[in-house]
Amino acid sequence: MDKREFLLDMREKAQEGGGKARIDSQHKKGKLTARERIHFLMDEGSFEEIGAFVQHRSKDFGMESQLIPGDGVVTGYGTVNGRMVYVFSQDFTVFGGSLSETHAEKICKIMDLAMKNGAPVIGLNDSGGARIQEGVVSLGGYADIFYRNTLASGVVPQLSAIMGPCAGGAVYSPAITDYIFMVENTSYMFVTGPNVVKTVTHEEVSSEDLGGASVHSAKSGVAHFTAANEVECIRQLKQILSYVPQNCEEQAPFVPYTISDEERPKLADLVPENANQPYDIREVIEEVADEDSFFEVHKNYAENIVVGFARLAGRSIGIVANQPAFLAGVLDINSSKKAARFVRFCDSFNIPLLVFEDVPGFLPGTDQEWNAIITNGAKLLYAFCEATVPRVTVITRKAYGGAYDVMNSKHIGADMNFAWPTAEIAVMGAKGAAEIIFKKEIDAAEDKNAALLSKEKEYGDLFANPYRAAERGFIDEVILPEETRTKLIKAFKMLENKAVKLPRKKHGNIPL
Repeated sequence: MDKREFLLDMREKAQEGGGKARIDSQHKKGKLTARERIHFLMDEGSFEEIGAFVQHRSKDFGMESQLIPGDGVVTGYGTVNGRMVYVFSQDFTVFGGSLSETHAEKICKIMDLAMKNGAPVIGLNDSGGARIQEGVVSLGGYADIFYRNTLASGVVPQLSAIMGPCAGGAVYSPAITDYIFMVENTSYMFVTGPNVVKTVTHEEVSSEDLGGASVHSAKSGVAHFTAANEVECIRQLKQILSYVPQNCEEQAPFVPYTISDEERPKLADLVPENANQPYDIREVIEEVADEDSFFEVHKNYAENIVVGFARLAGRSIGIVANQPAFLAGVLDINSSKKAARFVRFCDSFNIPLLVFEDVPGFLPGTDQEWNAIITNGAKLLYAFCEATVPRVTVITRKAYGGAYDVMNSKHIGADMNFAWPTAEIAVMGAKGAAEIIFKKEIDAAEDKNAALLSKEKEYGDLFANPYRAAERGFIDEVILPEETRTKLIKAFKMLENKAVKLPRKKHGNIPL
């Protein structure tokens, strides 16, 4: 065999992965192979592989006779919708996708390139964990990856798709990245598996119930997106890339847009006259954002707050919105964490923030207090205070108590604050305030209920409106709901050259 034929033969072996039988087994599980995933992700013909001939160096347990080119991970670079990305795709057909010393080195190499060249990193995870035949060097390989994940955080976007098992120490790399995508019924994540759980706590639980896509998207909040199959998961990966810049030095993507009549009459009737009646804040978002542009993040977790990406006159923005249709839109532990993480991501990558506010306060109760609503609520407060991107708030209805401050108020650095005529900005609701302020008068009245209603109205007329805040300049403008889109387009255009320098420091100490 001449040198040319030898090279072509080596290439063919690398393409085969673990061989036809294991590829067939992968397909029977409803899973794609590592290379098929890259095929669906990258622009046609753009992928350039790096390290196709890398092999492990292990000599123990007969491993020296089991050498497969690529060593269980396909790495390289290419374009997604014309933009450069770096990718690693773990190959479960080769040693169960287990991570060896050289497997880790391949991943680290493309992460280093991504940092040098300022482009996103996408990890397609499908691995049985550390390669136990290699002992501590495989563990060291994980730590090398974790370190790079941390250095890259806030520098380039990092996306993790869980396409199969991801267990033990392997979970911490995706956990450090910006967004985690999971596939229903074929992917799972956990630190300790069902067998260990059974041994230690005597709980009987399946892999799916312990760490499947539905668990992590709705209960733990570990996963931001779930998909019915791998092709849909890859479509979501491509979609999120369209909203984010290549790195922290670039501005958010912009799609050409021609301004026309931007009034949205439907907004005028969305907020019910009864302040205790719910409505879906997504309807407000859909009316304000460019048509079909809203891409929700963490949809099934902490549903009392809605976060996601959208476009406004072609400009990529991040949206944070209280959801009165769920728990009346209160802020609690999970919603605070969810929103804080999203705000920090947007600020890291120069994506302007739009906040829709309808919040009656923080959720009361022993469960919330004992599980540190103070610390967790402070995360959202800290995230907004620290954010230097353009920040605009629209108060649609309630803005009560400390939650008014936290939800991107003027006092914590918001650039423009609008309110609809239905806005109620006060320390608390009119009923609670009347019971405290007018307690003596109400107790002395013959008809206590009538007295309470009268005093409630008196307080409401005075404070349950946006005009006291507007008098103070805490609200820049009270606007008609149908004007909202027009006002926001102009506000974000005005703010596009915003520049803020934070006090010089190594880094802040966010309340974790």
